[in-house]
Amino acid sequence: QLKLVESGGGLVQPGGSLRLSCAADGFTLQYYSVAWFRQAPGKKREAVSCIGSSDGPTYYTSSVRGRFTIHRDNGANTAFLQMNDLLPEDTGVYYCVVDYGLGHADVLSSRCQRIDDYWGQGTQVTVSS
Repeated sequence: QLKLVESGGGLVQPGGSLRLSCAADGFTLQYYSVAWFRQAPGKKREAVSCIGSSDGPTYYTSSVRGRFTIHRDNGANTAFLQMNDLLPEDTGVYYCVVDYGLGHADVLSSRCQRIDDYWGQGTQVTVSS
């Protein structure tokens, strides 16, 4: 059975850093597109970043570009979201999402929105002083 396990969330002060992990269980993550979505209280869920299969292209929403980095460790079957210079508006529940068979062009043109086959349980990120 395919499973995603997220970790790495927590409470951090503005300007701090966190690294979110998304470990795949039961399948080879390398062959899947991976996205990170977030849901803030009272706000619409948004796609933060994504990466195409087999170390394909990456996409970042404008509010995190230059601060967040998405990458994979294929040996560990895990994807990561490195978040630096965190702001209070980065607060929310972060979800790892994967999709099999999505082309790189579709990943970019959809700005990660077409990555929606399997969702993790989410991890809370709170940025506050």
